[in-house]
Amino acid sequence: MISDTSRGVVAATLPVVGEHIEEIARRFYRRLFSEHPDLMDGVFNRGNQVHGHQQQALAGSVAVFATALLETPERVPEQLLQRIAHKHASLGVRADQYQVVHDHLMWAIGDVLDDAVTDEVAAAWDEVYWLMANALINQERGLYSARGVRPETVWRDWRVVRRIKESDEVVTLVVRRVDDRLVKASLPGQYVTVRMRMPDGTLQPRQYSLTRADDGEHRQFSVKRVRGAGGDPDGEMSTLLHDSVKVGDVLTLSVPYGDVVLDDSRPVVFACAGIGIAPMAGMLSHLVAAESALSVTVLHADHDEASFPLRRQVVNDVLALRNARMYLWYENGSRSLEPVDGVFEGLMDPGAVEPAQDAVYYLCGPLPFMQSVRGRLLDAGVAARDIRYEVFGPDLWQADLD
Repeated sequence: MISDTSRGVVAATLPVVGEHIEEIARRFYRRLFSEHPDLMDGVFNRGNQVHGHQQQALAGSVAVFATALLETPERVPEQLLQRIAHKHASLGVRADQYQVVHDHLMWAIGDVLDDAVTDEVAAAWDEVYWLMANALINQERGLYSARGVRPETVWRDWRVVRRIKESDEVVTLVVRRVDDRLVKASLPGQYVTVRMRMPDGTLQPRQYSLTRADDGEHRQFSVKRVRGAGGDPDGEMSTLLHDSVKVGDVLTLSVPYGDVVLDDSRPVVFACAGIGIAPMAGMLSHLVAAESALSVTVLHADHDEASFPLRRQVVNDVLALRNARMYLWYENGSRSLEPVDGVFEGLMDPGAVEPAQDAVYYLCGPLPFMQSVRGRLLDAGVAARDIRYEVFGPDLWQADLD
């Protein structure tokens, strides 16, 4: 809880900080990497830096946290902190790195706002930062402890034993452990961070959802090829995994993390588009392994049947479950050779399917898709607390805060 002294200062300065927060974030990252280039080598996704996504996410998170301290001082934005903490844990972020971030962020605030940052203002925002940082440090400490790892030991080598071409744009990689250490099972819906050396020598991390339940020896994840648009380059990690990684190669993966995991105590509805099927495939695989009788409804949208990633695995898992249904929406027609419960042409309309009572909804896919589906669900009377979503990359939506 923020002190009474700082509360008034933050309330008075939040509008001007909020107005300039994205510029503050840009200058912060520029100076951070200039002074600590090692942080770009294995910790930060430089693709997100190029597109500005990381800057926007940082700016939004700080502004939201400060606002919560003022408006709901009795509770912090738990979903926001959980999402960040899981990302950080999957990257092996250390507690001491928060001091480095603090120093450069406070510098950036002063550099942008100049004379407006008095000693009193600096002290108030310093308090905001450490309230947020310490909350994250505590959560991350718990996440490391639960997995029996330390920040430097979240990583482990795995050997590629199978490549599956799911579609022209998606490849699935199956990896097997190369040592005798115990494999702690992932939770349904979680992801791993893959770390690889890029052609220029820089180590880069990317997160990928686990698309099949662990069996004690293997893990499976699927990668969509990232195509550059508007002159942007293609995704460097996805290009390597598609074009260069072969059976027998060794990859470095983190232990699994992720806060969007399956609640199997209630009926579930999975609504996804494109590669957004990935975490849903992992959840379905866990349900099959558990021989679950849970009521499951899968709603999936894609361009057409050929572009539907993990289609064979997902359909087989739906058929294997005792109480599961599946409906498809294809932009380019309404034909399917799969034994599903319904196929529609056009964009997904969850209202076309009778929902299970008291269901939890899981969304994943492009942001406009999730915004549209979530809006329709809310209009239909589904409570916001019953709609959960997974974002690939920094969360620029933060719909959990609605």
